[in-house]
Amino acid sequence: MVRTIMVRDDVYKRLLSLKGDLSFSEVIARLIEESKRARVDRLKRYFGILSDEEAEELEATVEGLRSRLRMRPLK
Repeated sequence: MVRTIMVRDDVYKRLLSLKGDLSFSEVIARLIEESKRARVDRLKRYFGILSDEEAEELEATVEGLRSRLRMRPLK
C-alpha cells in the first residue's frame, strides 16, 4: 500500500540529500531504524547501575507514587 504524506520543503531537501539511489520509503525506514537503535543504546548505558537494594527501593517509591495518583479524586 502506498500513502501520500506532506513534508515541509526544508525536510524534503534534507531527505533528498540522504536519498542517493534509495527510495524515500527506504530512507525514512532507515532513519527510523537508526533512531530506534540510538534510543536502545542510550538506555543500555543505565542498565545495571543500581544495586538490587537501590532498585527495590526505587521500585517501591514509584509504586507508592503511582498508587497515590490513581486514588486522586476527579474534579
